[in-house]
Amino acid sequence: MKPIITTCLSLFAATLFMADAPAQTGGYRIDKTFHIASPGGWDYLAVHGNKLYVSHGTQVNILDKQTGDSLGVIPNTTGVHGIAFVPELGKGFTSNGRLNNVTVFDLSTGNIRSQITTGQNPDAISYDTYSKKIITCNGRSSDLSIIDPETEKVVNTIPVGGKPEAAVSNGNGLFYVNIEDKNEIVVVNLKTNTVEKRFPLAPGEGPTGLAYDKATKRLFAGCDKLLVVVDAENGKLIDKIRIGDGCDGVAFDNELKTIFTSNGEGTMSIIKERSANSYQFESNLTTKKGARTIAVDENTHTIYLPTADYEASAVPGKKPVAVPGSFQVLVIKK
Repeated sequence: MKPIITTCLSLFAATLFMADAPAQTGGYRIDKTFHIASPGGWDYLAVHGNKLYVSHGTQVNILDKQTGDSLGVIPNTTGVHGIAFVPELGKGFTSNGRLNNVTVFDLSTGNIRSQITTGQNPDAISYDTYSKKIITCNGRSSDLSIIDPETEKVVNTIPVGGKPEAAVSNGNGLFYVNIEDKNEIVVVNLKTNTVEKRFPLAPGEGPTGLAYDKATKRLFAGCDKLLVVVDAENGKLIDKIRIGDGCDGVAFDNELKTIFTSNGEGTMSIIKERSANSYQFESNLTTKKGARTIAVDENTHTIYLPTADYEASAVPGKKPVAVPGSFQVLVIKK
């Protein structure tokens, strides 16, 4: 995903809390805001246990997921994009885009264990439980780095023929990757470490966020103003649903069978999965401009979106500037 630094405009403060409008938002509302008073851009965030890990410029902030209290910082992760976890080894991993490497840290203490050189500009990062590998999507070198989390070494590199964005696993050896500049999903076979298929996403363009429903074998690709639903087995286009502008994240709540897209325009689109082939758009919840990445805690069904405040005045030809110390995480509940 694209790090979010100063690409958004300010939003009216009155939209911060939506508790009085559940009928228009499927019951979802902004419950609270966690403020993180430090500078820097942001991208992904992730939940593990009682902790919320938030990428933030040159570091990862660790918060109590319920109170927002600071529990620590993982430093020296310049250009950090994402965070992944290998609980059985007690290790966490961050993808550091500007350093072209991955930081390995201890899940219990947050202490850094090592740094692993990857492809260029590692973006999305995830742990595949089938292959038991950490995988980074390297945007500038158009490939995936396959990392053994035990040895903390790259064991394979897989070219994907375009800029890889978000990725998901089917848990059985197949790894699906959004290719942003080719408007497609590539299917990587982790048994052979090769690209096996390519699924076109037209009319979807610029795919970024990606989620997967293992029960229905459906992929949910967040594109420019569209959520594209794809059959993960044959690539067939199942549905396309209009969503908000500037989507950079998609999440799926397996228990509630609900898809969420975080849209940089300042909305979160909510779509209900009625069946494998039936989807119903519910609403666009007003969030805040710049809140375009997302994480869902499926244990509590809480949704987290990072953003910041921006200066109201804009100079023609220049990007808006984030208000110093205004970085925050919106906490959304049903």
